[in-house]
Amino acid sequence: MDHSQQHASPATQKRVRDSFDRQGLLALLGARLTHIGPGRVHIVLPTRPEVTQQHGYIHTGATSAIADSAGCYAALTLLAENVEALTVEYKINLLAPAAGTHLEAIGSVIKSGRTLTVCELEVQGVTADGARQFVAHGQQTLIHARAKQ
Repeated sequence: MDHSQQHASPATQKRVRDSFDRQGLLALLGARLTHIGPGRVHIVLPTRPEVTQQHGYIHTGATSAIADSAGCYAALTLLAENVEALTVEYKINLLAPAAGTHLEAIGSVIKSGRTLTVCELEVQGVTADGARQFVAHGQQTLIHARAKQ
């Protein structure tokens, strides 16, 4: 069975969507959630002039923002209701110019512990015909913190 397309429980999906909807930067970028599974989240960013750099590629800042957020939300899917995940470190390698009709960031939990979660981050550029190219790959460490009331 392909675990990458399993869906999180309705309560977990709502929790992630509610948090995502409070993200001002992701709204400004035009990003949207496309998959919420146990330990795995996908975020899509459509290509628009507002998110590109001077050569027409999607800006590294936008690429990094969706990668970081995908990892954070992947971690959140595995945490208790009263716990949040906050990034304490991430590294991202840019493998190719970020081009295509949109980018898709995939955050996957590698290890969820008592205090820290480690995630793998992937970003792919997707063309109109569905062809994909890896544009970024990274790793992230998140700390578990009591949710704000």
